[in-house]
Amino acid sequence: MPSIFKKLNQRNMASLRPGERLREHGIEYESLVGDGQFRINIMVDGRRVHRTVGRVSEGMTRQKAWECVSALRVAATEDRLHLPKGRKTEKRFATIAKEYLKELERTNGKDIAEKRRRLELHLIPFFGSMSLSQIDALSIERYKRERIEQPSMRGGVRRGVDGPCCPIAKPMKKVTPATINRELAVLSHLLNCAVAWTWMPAKSVKIVRFGEPETRFEYLTEADAAQLLTAAASDSHPFIHRFIFIALHTAMRAKEVLSLKRSYIDLEKQVIALPDSKTGAREVPISANLKAYFEHALQSVAEDAFLFPSTSSKLGHCYPLSNPWRRVIKAAGLTGRRITPHTLRHTAISHLVQAGVDLPTVQRVSGHKTFEMVRRYAHQNAEHVQKALSKLDGRLGSGAFSPLPNASASGNYTGITQKKRTRGRKKPQVLDGVGRPCRDRTYDQRIKSPLLYQLS
Repeated sequence: MPSIFKKLNQRNMASLRPGERLREHGIEYESLVGDGQFRINIMVDGRRVHRTVGRVSEGMTRQKAWECVSALRVAATEDRLHLPKGRKTEKRFATIAKEYLKELERTNGKDIAEKRRRLELHLIPFFGSMSLSQIDALSIERYKRERIEQPSMRGGVRRGVDGPCCPIAKPMKKVTPATINRELAVLSHLLNCAVAWTWMPAKSVKIVRFGEPETRFEYLTEADAAQLLTAAASDSHPFIHRFIFIALHTAMRAKEVLSLKRSYIDLEKQVIALPDSKTGAREVPISANLKAYFEHALQSVAEDAFLFPSTSSKLGHCYPLSNPWRRVIKAAGLTGRRITPHTLRHTAISHLVQAGVDLPTVQRVSGHKTFEMVRRYAHQNAEHVQKALSKLDGRLGSGAFSPLPNASASGNYTGITQKKRTRGRKKPQVLDGVGRPCRDRTYDQRIKSPLLYQLS
């Protein structure tokens, strides 16, 4: 405690009127009617700490209030022990986010562009001034509540912060829980990396995400796929048919197909080696039909050239194929349905499942990170279900079961005629010649046996 309190001494505190205050060294005293109250108001590691510590009637004194101030500063010092050498305060989320993106770029992280845009558009504006240890369950819930009430901006994630400001297409349409979950996934990954890179001792919060209902996604039938390929073959764009054919035969994502190079394709091993996909480097098997297509289509493609080159694109290849895609959808008569280039991936995986391919093999082809994501494709159309049931009928045979006898249309669906019991006075017990009961039950022990009845 400071040796001398010039203002906050017993004489000055006693001279205060009710409602008047004195403040010194971060301790504030307020005079009340017949009592007094101590508060502390200090800055600790860039954070304002303002709280009531107690009343005089409760035993609170200037000395104890100063001990509370000292305890807070000691705790802040102990929290700094895990910080890198030379640092006195924790870095803010905005600074950590920039270093996180730089580290991902240095280590060839996945999906960096999407992470950057979600951070810059949404996470940094909300959490930017906080330190990582300040991000708790309450702040996460506040973020979720604010985001769920915001209107959905068309292409907001794709534009970026410095992109052109586009008007909101549908002001009444709110951000979906799935969109917020993708943003929370970036936040969770950042916190996990901060622990792994020793930027913080432990993850400060367990992030609870919104529940997402399992939606039934669109996919093409065999007839739909044939119509789409026919329409693409007659379209003016030189690469739209190639894109659709490869996507349907590999179940690759649209971005993976459009960024293909000739050097990625190994026709001898019948694999496509993707160096940088959404789930990391992986190999995609090539079917016999696709191999035959590549042998013909790749003759004029240089070894290190893109399969979908574009001189007007900064990437060096086409992305996306929006206009030709709309044309071929219209030409194939598939308008009115939510069919996007990603539908081709859904279609290929769905047909693998319907063909009876086991799900682990489907996961090997599709490149999904988790088995749970592959399980969503275990849906069938009505025609496929009927074919499966016809196989069951073929095994059991048509004559294996026969209708039950005596079944009538009057409601006797069991085929067993049952007599109705009529209520009324019971008839007397009828006995045969030796005293046995005649089909009527009785609790008289004497007539359960002819011998007992004769001896009675």
